[in-house]
Amino acid sequence: MSRAPELSPLHLIPALRSHVWFASCSPEFQEALVDRSRVVHLRSGERLFSHGPDDEALCCVLSGALKVGSFNPDDESHLLSLYVEPYQWFGEISLIDQLPRSQDAMADGPASVLVASRASLEPWLNRHPQYWRDVARLACMKLRVLVVMMEDHATLALDQQLARRLLMTSTNFAMNYPMSFKRHLRLPQEYLARMMGVSRQTINRALKSLAEEGLIAVRYADIELLDIPALMRRAGPVNSAFIESLKAMGATADRSMGKGSTPD
Repeated sequence: MSRAPELSPLHLIPALRSHVWFASCSPEFQEALVDRSRVVHLRSGERLFSHGPDDEALCCVLSGALKVGSFNPDDESHLLSLYVEPYQWFGEISLIDQLPRSQDAMADGPASVLVASRASLEPWLNRHPQYWRDVARLACMKLRVLVVMMEDHATLALDQQLARRLLMTSTNFAMNYPMSFKRHLRLPQEYLARMMGVSRQTINRALKSLAEEGLIAVRYADIELLDIPALMRRAGPVNSAFIESLKAMGATADRSMGKGSTPD
């Protein structure tokens, strides 16, 4: 795989602060992380990393998108677990536990990724151990999202699960800072079906139902959210403990950014 790395400029920091976790970290850690990173440009289909031992550690998509999951080289199929877009962070688990990666990350079209290798970041973290907690917070927030999604899968009808997944994708899995909704989702239906563990035909029917109600519009590789309030009503109330955890992280980000507390 050919890559074109370059030094990562610190002027990326304002854009990176659109993710609530990064915004909630102290300026010292933000600058140290970016200063020890590089930008990697990938062509469509190129892998950022593969499952197994790999030095790459903490990553953030800057442009384009990555498919994260298990890749089968025999039939070139891809079991998709996550579709990563700007400015989502990933890769922290292997940084924390120092175990081999369990998945592959492949560019879905041209993409640029901010990459902090373990070799460059870990020594600084060991000299400033208080910031290991920030890395752990990123992993914990993702775990909270995963638990909510597992509960949804076990208890909710498909149309309600789909409404929640569309809203989650629209808000960068509730990590946009400040909280905002993206109305156009670059999410092929095939990928959505894989992530939700159903057939493409099943997802097509569920999307068509939401479209007929005027909640969304479905086009090739694009889903437009037409009526977000109605989609939220269809999604139903979200786990209150999860909402409180999001508010807490948002409040931490407000303090880090000098904005005071987040209103209820």
